[in-house]
Amino acid sequence: MKFVKSLMVVGLLAATVFAQSKAPTETAMSRFLRYIKIDTQAVEEAGKVPSSDKQLVLARLLETELKALGVQNVRMSEFGIVYGMVPGNLSDNSKVPTIGFIAHMDTSPAVSGTNVNAIIHKNYQGGDIVLPNDKTQVITVEKNPALKGLIGDDIITADGTTLLGSDDKSGIAEIMTMIDTLKENPSIKHGNIAVAFTPDEEVGGGIDKFDVKGFGAKYAYTVDGGELGEISDETWTAKTATVTFRGMSTHPGYAKNILINSSFAAADFLSRFNDPKIPRPETTEGRVGFVHPYNSTLDIETSVVRVLLRNFDMSGVDEQEKMIRAMLDETKKKFPNVGAEMEVRVGYLNMKEELRKFPQLVEYASDAAKRANVTPKMKPIRGGTDGARLTFMGLPTPNLFTGGHNFHGKLEWNSKKGLEKSTESLVNLVQIWAEKSK
Repeated sequence: MKFVKSLMVVGLLAATVFAQSKAPTETAMSRFLRYIKIDTQAVEEAGKVPSSDKQLVLARLLETELKALGVQNVRMSEFGIVYGMVPGNLSDNSKVPTIGFIAHMDTSPAVSGTNVNAIIHKNYQGGDIVLPNDKTQVITVEKNPALKGLIGDDIITADGTTLLGSDDKSGIAEIMTMIDTLKENPSIKHGNIAVAFTPDEEVGGGIDKFDVKGFGAKYAYTVDGGELGEISDETWTAKTATVTFRGMSTHPGYAKNILINSSFAAADFLSRFNDPKIPRPETTEGRVGFVHPYNSTLDIETSVVRVLLRNFDMSGVDEQEKMIRAMLDETKKKFPNVGAEMEVRVGYLNMKEELRKFPQLVEYASDAAKRANVTPKMKPIRGGTDGARLTFMGLPTPNLFTGGHNFHGKLEWNSKKGLEKSTESLVNLVQIWAEKSK
C-alpha cells in the first residue's frame, strides 16, 4: 500500500511540475501547422536517399530550429538525416541512459502533399466533418469513434484535396516542442536526449542510412503512431514479392504467331487475388495478415506486379509466399508462352522479438501517458516503422502515439489535444527515465 501511495505521489508531482511549467516559445500546434505547408512527399523507386529533394527543405529548417533551441552537435548527413543532442541537466548524466526520439519528414506517395491547406474546426461539437474543398470527403464519427472524446477540442484536417501530413509532421512538432519545453523549464530533470529526423520512411531506405553509433542513444522511440495512448512494440514481419512477366513485342500488323502479350498473364495473375479466400487489406483486421498487390505496370514485352506480404510471424509470411507462388504456377500453366519469375525480399521483421528483452521501454512510456491523463493501450502496428529496422540495427525502438488518424489519405486528421497530450507525454517520459535510473 505504501508503494502504491508513493507511486501516486510521484505521478501527482510530475503532473504538477508540467502544469506549473513555463509554456514553450511555440506550441506544438503552431509548429505542426508550419511544417505541413512544406511538401515532403517521398517518391517510390527513386534509387536515392532522400527520394525527393524537397524533403531537404524541411531538413534544413529543422537543423536551423534545433540550433536556435540550443541543441548540441546539430548536423545534417549527406542523406538528409538531421541529428542533435539535448544535454541532460542532472548532476551526473552518465547515470541515465541517453534516450532517443525520432520522427520522419516525408509524407506518403499515395496522396499529394502539395499546397496543404489546413482547416481548423474550432470547438468541435460532434457530428461528421465534411471537408470544404471536396465535399465527398467526409470524416464520419462512425469510422472515427475517437471524435466522441474530443468534444470542445480543435480538430485539424486538410481541405479534402490533399493529405494533412500528420504522418509524421505531428511527431516532429511534438519532439521540437518537447525540446522547447525543457529549455524553458530547467527544473524538469532529464538525462541526455538524442533527436533525429529522417527521410523516406514511407518508401523505405532512409533508415538504412541511419548512423546508430553517431546518434548516441542506448534506447529510442519513434514518435510516429496514431490515436492518443497507442504504444506499439510489435510490427508486421514484411516481405515484398516482385513478379515479372515477359512476352514478345512486334509490329501489330504482322504479329500473327509472333506477338506474346505479357499483360494478359499479369492480368490473370492479378485476378486471382479477387478470390474471397485470399486475405487482403480490405478484408482483414487485428492480427490477421494479408497479401496486397499494390503496384503494377502492364506492357506487351514486360509486365510487373508487386505484392506486399504481411504477417506478425515469419511462418505466416512464408505461407503467404507459398500461396503466391502457387497462384503464379496456375497462371504459368494458362500462359505457357509467357516467361514468369518471382523475386521476394524481406523488408523488416517483427520488432517484438527484440523488444521483449527491454520491457522498461514500454513500461515507462505507459507511465508517461498516464501522467498526462492519457490511457495507454498496447496496439500492434499493422505496418512498419523505422523503429523496426533500428531495433534490429542494435537500437531498441518502440513506437509512440502522436494523436493522428487516417494516415496516407485525404481524411487524415489530428487535434489540438492530440498534439499537446503527446508532447506532454514525451516530457513526462524523459523525467521518468531520470527518476528510474537514479
